[in-house]
Amino acid sequence: MSAGQPEFPGGVYAITPETTDTARLLAQVEAALRGGVAAVQYRDKSDDVARRYEQASELVALCRRFGAPLIVNDDLRLADLADADGVHLGRDDGTVREARIILGRHKFVGASCYQSLDLALAAQAAGADYVAFGSFFPSPTKPDAGRASVDLLRTAAPQIHLPLVAIGGITLVNAPALLDAGADSLAVLSALFEGADISANAQALNQLFATESEQ
Repeated sequence: MSAGQPEFPGGVYAITPETTDTARLLAQVEAALRGGVAAVQYRDKSDDVARRYEQASELVALCRRFGAPLIVNDDLRLADLADADGVHLGRDDGTVREARIILGRHKFVGASCYQSLDLALAAQAAGADYVAFGSFFPSPTKPDAGRASVDLLRTAAPQIHLPLVAIGGITLVNAPALLDAGADSLAVLSALFEGADISANAQALNQLFATESEQ
């Protein structure tokens, strides 16, 4: 991590649901922010460039009201155009070095490392701000994703000096095992945005971190 760069916040890392209804998306994310999520990742795999730019820009403004970073998933150009607080890169989305050159040293660059400690070590060496492992559990968003072992977090913790993000099928029931193993942040979609009360879901997930810190 670059000198002077703030550390990526630990806690609940909200992954947005994909929707064409921008007003609904903003209302959902605002509810999550009111519930205390630490960061938000805008994830939309569609090819609707105009809508994606509109939604990302609106989310940047919303998240800044709450002091939470807005990270764009997979799309470095969109992250730059929308003045997002960073980008999350998958295996085929460009390099950490390229993202750092384009976004600058004060934006966050995260890297998906799947089930690979070697990818995480390479991302760390390249200057990433956090690394993400997963999928740890069956995920309705990515049902065919490879499965990471909880032990990977225990192995990574002493070698990766960056925040460790866990992703994939995380719920209130299985999340404590990830925190016990060394996860600093939990990336969640279904456990947060499904159900009638998104703020309550966020508060319940946040309580897991409070419980962990008391142990």
